[in-house]
Amino acid sequence: MEADGFVRKRRMTAETAGADPGVAGASAGAEVRWIGGRLWGVSESIVGTLTPRIGGETELQTVELVCCAADAQAEDSEADYEGLPQGASTGTHMLAGAVAGIMEHCLMFPVDCVKTRMQSLQPDPAARYRNVMDALRRIVATEGIWRPMRGLNATAVGAGPAHALYFASYEKLKKTLGDVIHPGANSHLANGAAGCVATLLHDAAMNPAEVVKQRMQMYNSPYHSVMDCVRAVWRNEGAAAFYRSYTTQLTMNVPFQALHFMTYEYLQEQLNPHRQYNPSSHMLSGALAGAIAAAATTPLDVCKTLLNTQETLAFTSQSQSQGAHRQISGLAHAFRTVYRLGGLKGFFKGVQARIIYQMPSTAISWSVYEFFKYGLTKHQHKRKVQQMEAEI
Repeated sequence: MEADGFVRKRRMTAETAGADPGVAGASAGAEVRWIGGRLWGVSESIVGTLTPRIGGETELQTVELVCCAADAQAEDSEADYEGLPQGASTGTHMLAGAVAGIMEHCLMFPVDCVKTRMQSLQPDPAARYRNVMDALRRIVATEGIWRPMRGLNATAVGAGPAHALYFASYEKLKKTLGDVIHPGANSHLANGAAGCVATLLHDAAMNPAEVVKQRMQMYNSPYHSVMDCVRAVWRNEGAAAFYRSYTTQLTMNVPFQALHFMTYEYLQEQLNPHRQYNPSSHMLSGALAGAIAAAATTPLDVCKTLLNTQETLAFTSQSQSQGAHRQISGLAHAFRTVYRLGGLKGFFKGVQARIIYQMPSTAISWSVYEFFKYGLTKHQHKRKVQQMEAEI
């Protein structure tokens, strides 16, 4: 019964594809509700007619007719579910977001390693690369096949809770702010504002993992393992070192995520106006949104990398010229250091690697997130229908 309900919904959607999405969805829902109402009305009239004439058979007829009405209501619910996937629970958003975040970071980790190295301001001569593929070939050839994956476990541990908070808060705030700003329609302002707030929670959970990850990704990293890196940073620089780049991270990620979410939602309006589960539209929208946001925020990402890694050669160069600073701290200090060592071009070091990383990364993130949100919500709906049938 459930599968038939989903098939009928897809047919109705296909038949009204040329119409306005809101009108089409409303008319389809109204049609199903009308059918359910008619079935319920007919069942009541039949029961009323048979009651005086039939004794023992009446109860059986009544049970069968009530089941028909329940089936019609279930089909209505199925239609509403597939047409309105944003009705998923907060727990569903968190679980889908956690899976999406872990898969995104794990699959794209080698490219992220290259990005970190290409953003180095004063790289070792053995760590100067022409492009992403050249970097990957040389890292594997000279440092081993597993070298681009160092720090992956720290990222996986941080990405789960960070993305769970990220997507759950975004979905909740998007709906709440959208109902206030532009009730009943998509609001780009609400999408952007929700993305900004979600970023605050995401970065608070992810920043320590970013520090450990990027230090282990650098050329000739002195750390033997994730725990070795954590202990060394804590002992030598204190707990504050894990959040030294937090303000820079927010300064970069707030505009990045605002632009990312606004672009994604806009592209979904164009490519998937019915807001059905559509993997190709989720993937394309995510990739384009990630590329645009990544290019625009590369200068801030370069500063964040410098603050996270406290790059030794950059620090040495700075100490020789100024003789006072022992650490690079704060966004303004990072900006001055980048400009002094690389000029304006220094702010766009690794831009190619960043775009190549972000395009598939955001495509994977949105595709996996929408897939799990759809699947989990469908499973929850199926259990509710089974419970209704069991009660009847």
